[in-house]
This record gives sequence, C-alpha cells and structure tokens, in this order.
Amino acid sequence: MQIKQTSSGAIAYCDATPETISVPWFTFDYWQSQGAITGSSKGRYTTWFVKPNMAETDKSEWVLRHYYRGGLMEKISKDSYFYTGLKNTRAVAELSLLELLYSEGFEVPRPIAANVERNGLYYRADIIIERVEGAQDLVAQLSKSPMSDLQWQQLGACIAKFHQRGVYHADLNAKNILITPDKFYLIDFDRGEIRTPNPKWQGANLERLLRSFRKELAKLPTLAFNETNWQSLMQGYSNP
Repeated sequence: MQIKQTSSGAIAYCDATPETISVPWFTFDYWQSQGAITGSSKGRYTTWFVKPNMAETDKSEWVLRHYYRGGLMEKISKDSYFYTGLKNTRAVAELSLLELLYSEGFEVPRPIAANVERNGLYYRADIIIERVEGAQDLVAQLSKSPMSDLQWQQLGACIAKFHQRGVYHADLNAKNILITPDKFYLIDFDRGEIRTPNPKWQGANLERLLRSFRKELAKLPTLAFNETNWQSLMQGYSNP
C-alpha cells in the first residue's frame, strides 16, 4: 500500500492503482461528469458502481462507498469520525485488510484505494474496491431460486477458511456474501480485523449470520432458506 498526501488529508492506494488517482475520484459528481456511473446499490445509503476505463474491451467496474455511522452515533454525526492516525481510520484499515486477504488468495474484492479527509480532530472517508463480476448478494439469489445442499456446504467451507485464518468480519450477514456461478465472496470488511482464532467470536459470527437469514426470511417468506440449509452450511463449516 502506498500513501499520497492531499491538501485535505491522504489517499492510500494499492500497487495496481494508477498514481494519477486524486480526491475527485471519490465523489459521485466526478464519475457522473465522465459518464461513468453504471449503477448503484441502495441500503441505508447509496453505493455507486463506476466504470473507470471506458475502453470497450475492459469490463471491470469499481464500487465507490462513503463511510457512514450507524446506531445512536448517527444522530450525533452522520459521517464524521475521531482521528487517531491514518492507519487507524476505517477506510485505510479496511483497505489494508483487503489487500492482505486478496494477496493470500481469499475470496474478497480487489482493493483499489481509500480517501481520508481531515477536519481538525475528525475525518471523513471513502473506499474504492473492484466490483466482483457476475456476482449478486445471497439475499437476491435466494429470493429468486434455492441453492443446492452442496452450495450451502461450500458456503460453510468458505466461511471456515476465513475463520481459520483469524479473519473477523464485524457484520457477517446474508447481504455481505456474494455468489457467482463458481464461488462465494465476502464483502464489506469495515471494522474487520485479524484475530487469534477462537470458538467464542467465531460462534458469534455464525450466530449473527443465522439471525440475518431469519430476519430476511421474516421480510420475505418465499426466501429459499430453511433450517436444513443452515445445517448443510454448518456441515461444510465443520468439514471444510
């Protein structure tokens, strides 16, 4: 990872990122002016998909995400965080973790860059990652068609691989898992970290995921998920 100082803070970027990267790259207005906005994903806030290279032969897209607070702190400050050093910022920490995992061959998006803009004791931040081609989140998949027992087992084995490495995902839920025709990916590693493997936090991770499946099922009763599916996932997790 390399660091580029800016007038308002700093940009951290990975080796494959062009050194021409600048602060405007982290804004919707810049990509809109380039005619490069290709879509969006709407949750509590909007995440933008952009096409950085307009060449017809290049199909890669980037995902631009701004960091927003949640919970009670959101009422105090929507997107401002206390600054304790560049490496401790949520954007740079996530980029660093993704860079490590990607280099080790884990199923995560390729990291591109992170932007940190300081204002006194506080900062705001953004991150750019590469969009996983041909992927959709698990809720979208299960709302249309079921997965086989083998796929559920493969998902369990995928999660086990991360846990065995000590990867703690702070928000492991069904929407933060992507599925492609041949594998699963984990996304959104905000507040994630490498920990010593331990059944306590690993079990809590899995319980959070199960709660998310049940929550999505309550919202959409036709969702292709049941307790037998979860048992298959756990079978794959226990025997990766």
